[in-house]
Amino acid sequence: MLMKKLFITLALLPLCIAPLLVRAQYDGYKHEGEFGFQLGAAHYFGDLNPNKRLNRPKIAGGVFFRKQINDYVAVRIGANFAQLGYSDVYEKKNEFQMRRNLSFNTNLWEIMLQGDFNFFRFNPTNPNHRFTPYITFGAGVINYDPYAYLNDTKYFLRPLGTEGQGSAAYPDRKLYSTTAMAIPVGVGLKYALNDKTNINFEVGYRFTTTDFIDDVSGTYAGIANFAPGSPASFLQDRSYETGAPIGVAGTQRGFSGQRDQYIMATIGVTFSITSYRCPTSN
Repeated sequence: MLMKKLFITLALLPLCIAPLLVRAQYDGYKHEGEFGFQLGAAHYFGDLNPNKRLNRPKIAGGVFFRKQINDYVAVRIGANFAQLGYSDVYEKKNEFQMRRNLSFNTNLWEIMLQGDFNFFRFNPTNPNHRFTPYITFGAGVINYDPYAYLNDTKYFLRPLGTEGQGSAAYPDRKLYSTTAMAIPVGVGLKYALNDKTNINFEVGYRFTTTDFIDDVSGTYAGIANFAPGSPASFLQDRSYETGAPIGVAGTQRGFSGQRDQYIMATIGVTFSITSYRCPTSN
């Protein structure tokens, strides 16, 4: 009887030890971080799109590196690019915007430092911890330079001072900077396809400190403050294309009380950085 029990114990011993060895093997791998790229779309919200419609998305993408602090927290630095643009003609139910008839496009660059916080433990080397939703927020710097087309010619709007910036008539209106701060807030999902490769989907909203991504903010400067026939005189008030001009000096052109914003939705592919240490009894 004793020999039978001993035989059964020895036979079952590998089955009992195997899960512990597998767990120890997984625990020995540490997820150090990831580097990768993302591609998707961006959309602008501001004076030309006050109702935050998502009807004119444009391309966006970037690269980033994520340093894993532990299984739940990471710090990320990234450089992204987005095309933004909109036109008053898209707001067909808003009579003022249809008459105002302004438009813009810009290439926007951003550098962001963010913190990522996983809802679940994430470690690509462990099949049981390969998926998690997460939230992210941080701070960064953006660079933009709005432009528009007049008779098929591209004009950058900032140097033109379309709201009287830099003119003697408006000494308090300075040319705005093309650099501003931005606060990204977002949510995402990430999944490890294997030990080395991961995919993630993220939607991030950007709050900015500028109202000039679209070159529209305050009041009209008036046609008298621009050289007759100059590009600035035609681009500061384009209501002449829809009827009688409405750009009387001092009348509303934009809403300076609200900063411009934009959103990015991307799909990313990342490659894991891992290290290994012998597991301890702790």
